[in-house]
Parts: sequence; C-alpha cells; structure tokens
Amino acid sequence: MFGIDRRLFALALARMVDAFCNSFLIVVLPLYIAKGGVTGSAFGLTESLVTGLILSVFGFLNSTIQPITGRLSDTTGKRKPFILVGLAVLAVANFAYSWAESYPSLLAIRALQGIGVAFTVTATVALVNELATAETRGGDMGVFNVFRLIGYGLGPLIAGAVVSNESYAVPLVGVTLSGFDAAFFIPALGAIVSAFIVSVFVSDPETISPSSDSGFALSVFADDDSLLDPLFTLGLASLFVATGMALFSTIQPVINDHLSQNAALFGVEFAAFTVAELITQIPVGRASDRYGRRPFIIGGFLLFAPVTFLQGFVTAPWQMIAARFAQGAAAAMVFAPALALAGDLAAKGESGTKLSILTMSFGLGTAIGPLASGFLIRYGYAVPFAFGGIVSALGAVLVYTQVEETRTGAPRELDHLLTRFEELFSTTLGGSSDE
Repeated sequence: MFGIDRRLFALALARMVDAFCNSFLIVVLPLYIAKGGVTGSAFGLTESLVTGLILSVFGFLNSTIQPITGRLSDTTGKRKPFILVGLAVLAVANFAYSWAESYPSLLAIRALQGIGVAFTVTATVALVNELATAETRGGDMGVFNVFRLIGYGLGPLIAGAVVSNESYAVPLVGVTLSGFDAAFFIPALGAIVSAFIVSVFVSDPETISPSSDSGFALSVFADDDSLLDPLFTLGLASLFVATGMALFSTIQPVINDHLSQNAALFGVEFAAFTVAELITQIPVGRASDRYGRRPFIIGGFLLFAPVTFLQGFVTAPWQMIAARFAQGAAAAMVFAPALALAGDLAAKGESGTKLSILTMSFGLGTAIGPLASGFLIRYGYAVPFAFGGIVSALGAVLVYTQVEETRTGAPRELDHLLTRFEELFSTTLGGSSDE
C-alpha cells in the first residue's frame, strides 16, 4: 500500500493509533480536572496553570529523553524492543489515569507517558529511516507523517464525544464505566493495539548492527568550512517551525475577539493547517527523493515565514483560514524532507541518535510555542506572529548557508533556481562579480 514496504506501513499504522491516543488525552485531561476529578493541593497554582503544567511536562520530558533512548537503541542495534517497551509503558500510564485522584498523581502519570513516547518515537523514526532507501526516504517519511497526523487529528474529535456521555455499559461483563473511565481505557487499549501491530508485522533490519560509538553524537559545530553541524542546523529548523505552528492555540480567545468570530470558525482555522499538511506531505516527500531535499526545506521556510507573520495582520476569518492552510503546506515542505536529509546523513546504526535531534527539537518547539504566544500577546496582537515569522526566516538562512544537499545524483532543477536567485540577489546588492 502507498508503494512502501509492508513493515513501514505497519509502523505508520501503529504510529497513527499511538498519536490518536496521545491527542485523545489532551482534550480529556483538562476536562477531568475542571469537573473535579482530582482533589487536594495544586502546588499553590491556579487550576489553569496546574493544567498547563500537567500537559506540558509530557512534551518537555519526552523531548529531553529522546536523545538518550535513541542512543540506547543504536547501542543495542535494535529498534523493535524499544517500541514495544514504550507502548507497554503508555498502556500502563493511560490505564492509571482512571485511578488518579490528586494533582501529583496526574503529574507523575503524565511524566510516565512522556517517557513511554520517548522510547517509541526515536526507535520508530529510526526504523522507518533504516527500512527506507535513499531513493524512497522522502516519500516514506511523508507517508509516516500523514498517518501520524490522521491519528493526532482524530483523537480530540472522538474524545469530546466519549466524555460527553456520563456512563457506558460494557457488554458481556456487566460493568458500567463512567465517561472519563472510558476515555482513559480507550488510549490504554490503543497502545495495546499498536504493540500488537508492531510485534506481528514489524521486524528489525538484519543489516543493522550495534553502534560502537559511545557518545551522543550531538555536534554543534561542523568539521568542514561551514559553521554549524548540518544535523544541529536541521534540529534548529525543526524547532523554529514547530514553535511557529504552536503559537496559535494558546491565544484562541484573543484571536476570536480580534476577528469577531466564534469557536467554530477557530476550529476551522486550526484544522486548515492539518488538512494542508495531510495533502502536501506525501507529494513533497516523494518530490524530494527526485529533486533533492534542500530546495523544499528552504522553499518551505520562505513560505512559512511570511504566512506566519501575516496571521498577525489578517482582519477576516477567511484570511486566517487561507494563511493557516498555506502555513500547513509550508510546514510539510520542511518536515518530511528534513527528516529524509537527516536520514541520509545518518550512518548505519546511528539513526536513533541522529534523528532524535529532529524529533526532540520538534517536541520542544510544540512546548515552547504556546508559552511564547501566551507571554508575547501582552505586547500586542501581532507580536507572537511576528516572532514566529522572524525565527522562521532565520531558519531559512541557516539551512541555506549551513546544510548541503545529500541527493547529489538526483536532477537538480530546483537547486539551480536557488543558485540563480542567489546570483540575482548578489548582483542587486553589490553589482556583478566581474566588477
């Protein structure tokens, strides 16, 4: 299916179920707290702040542990056991929510979730990279990301419907579950289903052997004429895009007031980003296999920066929908080719360590974005979006100057256009090189 290896399709399907479960809880946990599901000390914080703390600890812990789990999977030369361990941890954590009655217990369980995801994400992305080839890596990463997005998008929709009912009668066993218990059991069951898919349909490549390198291989500076290491640069690029895309949700009330719209229109604007990503991921990934990774990454940034900036100046909901759609397409142009380029740079047995730089950066960006917009909005409606546009433009400069193309055998028409643009830009600023 989709012209990819059966094991890659199984990994994508398992990741879709896993993403569904994780996004499911983003909706359920705030409702559980708001409706009195927990009691006792809230660490001296307001309900909204402690809810934000519980939600964000997942992202920060997940991101910071990923380089460690990625390195461990490289050291052992195995990916599948790490995926299964992570899914088992997720199943236990998701089920444990049904017993959580205090803020510390919720925080501990959410942290356990983050650890579980750190095991699954790095090993899964590394395995996708190793099962792919240089000629198909961009398209395979695109397919994988599409399935993840589908799961992530469906989770909140179904979660809202599940918790809206007060009780559910379980057939055959004669047990009645509350709406929240059902909402916690569904993600636990989803993790078990993902583990079953991986255990039956996925196997580690026989060509991958344990890595003997004892370091974490996170280099900031390059060994050649460039200033920054290309993988570190791609990590910064992923951080900037993830931060820019995550600015939106935190300031929903301000956006609604500014555009004189209701929550339904905000939902359409939010969904426009995901729809564009779904449409764009696979074609862009496959095109990067043919024309090279770098032109699409740079082109994605050159689109992402202005449309993020313009979101601070739109005056009508339809304009925001258009800007969000363009932003989603731009993000897709960056993500799949960037993962593919990082995969091209990773030597055999180092995919876990190398690609964890990008997955960690993406996770940190999704955690930093909401905090940044919540802080910057006090200085004016346009300020968070201007911040996102500026850091995205910086990402374009960094990739253009610090990252070389890896698909050197592919047709280079798009890279030739970038070279011609550079020549024209240099001529405009300082005259021709012959002067």
